[in-house]
Amino acid sequence: MRLAELAGGVVINADASQVYRDLRVLSARPDAADEARAPHRLFGHRDAALPCSAAAWALDARAELEAAWRDRKLPILVGGTGLYIRTLIFGIAPVPEIDAEVRRGVRALPTDAAYSALLAEDPAMAHLRPSDSTRIARALEVIRSTGRSIAQWRKQPGDGIANSITLIPLILLPPRDWLRHRCDMRFERMLEQGAVEEVIALRERALNPALPAMRAIGVPEISAWLDGTIDRPTLIARGQASTRQYAKRQYTWFRHQPPADWPRLEKQLDDNILGKIAIKLRDEALTG
Repeated sequence: MRLAELAGGVVINADASQVYRDLRVLSARPDAADEARAPHRLFGHRDAALPCSAAAWALDARAELEAAWRDRKLPILVGGTGLYIRTLIFGIAPVPEIDAEVRRGVRALPTDAAYSALLAEDPAMAHLRPSDSTRIARALEVIRSTGRSIAQWRKQPGDGIANSITLIPLILLPPRDWLRHRCDMRFERMLEQGAVEEVIALRERALNPALPAMRAIGVPEISAWLDGTIDRPTLIARGQASTRQYAKRQYTWFRHQPPADWPRLEKQLDDNILGKIAIKLRDEALTG
């Protein structure tokens, strides 16, 4: 938001949970005061019943980028969903349409059975976490439907925007102790600010529990507390642990997955650093 103020920018969301209007508190979306400081786009623009894929988000993001450029505003993509950012910039693997029967068969498998099948049929994807049901199912349906590993498909060039834009990336890797403390504070603050009410509203809609919004951090934990299977201290402990674990995976992904020449900032931002970045952004916008 500070960069947008300094550089005349539009903040465009690249976080997979903040796209859902039903998760304002649990996804820590910008509030009305934040949004008054600078234009915000793709925050809370999707209903929880409509799952958002990386490809769908990338199409929406392209439209917002074009709108920002038409208005002579600097688009500032921000968020922690690496797959979204990678899909927009570098494109997505051109995997053919998955056979419907194959998809139904894979999605009917328990996660442990799907993971065992994946290890046998596509060893190249053995690095997936055994509990990552979404990615396991996707990899298994691709190998069964196309006969090729999704790892092979990903090596083919996609339709990203990298070659048509001037990109100024910055990866934030704050001190880990500071980050863990912020994670713990964040979950308790969410409970105070209405997270329970958000989950109650979601549950009243009787949505498919497999939907991304229903699996967002905090929703399963608060649901268990509402069902009486855990007490409040356990709810808080589990929510904090889930947040820290996700932050750890994000930290690792952003340290190693993006191109090596993307700057990694391993200290906290201050106004001096932000000012320098804003000047660079303005200069690039004027000359690009």
